[in-house]
Amino acid sequence: MKKLERRDFLRLGAGGLAAGALSAGCATMASSQQEKTLLAEAAPQPKPAPPAGPAEPAAKAAGPPRRMLGRTGIEVPIVSMGVMNADNPNLVRAALDGGIFLLDTAHGYQEGRNEEMLGTVIKDRKRDSFVLATKVHLSTLDRKTGLFSKETRGEEIGEKLDISLKRLGLDHVDILHLHNQSVRESALHEPVLKALEKAKREGKARFLGLSTHKNEPEVIRAAVEAKLYDVVLTSYNFKQDHHLEVQKAIGEAAQAGLGIVAMKTQAGVYWDKDKQSPINMKAALKWALRDPNVHTAIPGFTTLDQLQTDLEVLRDPTLTDDDKRSLDAPKLVGFFCQGCGECLDPCLEHLPIPDLMRSFMYAHAYRNREAAQALLLDLGLPEFPCDDCGGCQVRCAKGFDVRQRVRDIVRLREVPREFLA
Repeated sequence: MKKLERRDFLRLGAGGLAAGALSAGCATMASSQQEKTLLAEAAPQPKPAPPAGPAEPAAKAAGPPRRMLGRTGIEVPIVSMGVMNADNPNLVRAALDGGIFLLDTAHGYQEGRNEEMLGTVIKDRKRDSFVLATKVHLSTLDRKTGLFSKETRGEEIGEKLDISLKRLGLDHVDILHLHNQSVRESALHEPVLKALEKAKREGKARFLGLSTHKNEPEVIRAAVEAKLYDVVLTSYNFKQDHHLEVQKAIGEAAQAGLGIVAMKTQAGVYWDKDKQSPINMKAALKWALRDPNVHTAIPGFTTLDQLQTDLEVLRDPTLTDDDKRSLDAPKLVGFFCQGCGECLDPCLEHLPIPDLMRSFMYAHAYRNREAAQALLLDLGLPEFPCDDCGGCQVRCAKGFDVRQRVRDIVRLREVPREFLA
């Protein structure tokens, strides 16, 4: 089948992607200025909002293959959109028109501009034509321990959610996630659970979830134990040394009725630090989706080629023998930190190394230096980390040169924000 040229793709993207035979993309990388211009040229004229009518769940619309998102009753496409790195509303419109209708954002992404951008996209669309998930991170979460401090106010959830709803132009989100949980205690923190329950009771969130980047099995099982969460958003990819344990926990949560959303499926995008050997993005995404307990995945995409690749997987997620062989390539160091925590005790400065490695990945693999800097500034680092150690005692399970990467990424703290956006 002939591949669509960019301008053909864009012309169809305003209304005909769902009917066309398209492919899609998934690596999280910054879009070029040329692509932004092309998308802008193809932007559809705003349509008046449709008249109000009886609400129907987005799941009932015709479209690509779907799976039921646990007990929520929502059928979601097996490939959804992580919007974190996207800044072009026309790319989101193209994804929606192509059948990718679950959009995942967060209160803090791009300092709120990510939600504002989505608000411009969805304002002219029927509310039952998309599923919107956002996340709230509490300022009192200790990055090093993963625990909430005694000063934690559950009210912060409601305050940030109200701001998010205003940015999005909505009166409710479909899924509200408690962001970035890494220990059981925080997933079960009573003031936080009460605040989440209040948001749902007030109708500002249809369903509740949590996200986890590390120590995933413990957090997933805590979500089941809480009997409050409806959805879990978890890291899950072929490069995790503990992926079988994550898979087991995912199965337990799905059996208990929770919806499962996979993230970090692309495992850092590259095999090598020099970015000469890209991971097979289609194969990596298919690897996660081969698990029937994964109801959808949210790879980030910021270019048309990446969207095309994602749509291809959406229509045919079969993991072939060639795909499997491509994921068995020589295991170079790459960018993905699995958050195993083996680096923490040997570190003489007690640095939050997994978060630092995640910031390094955002900056160098995703090319999202703004997100990398925001994470750095939230970590409360010493002025010159790694400079006072006579010799680094840290040995990374994935082979990262931790000291070099820390010294590299912390320089980003001093770059003025206007140079990053």
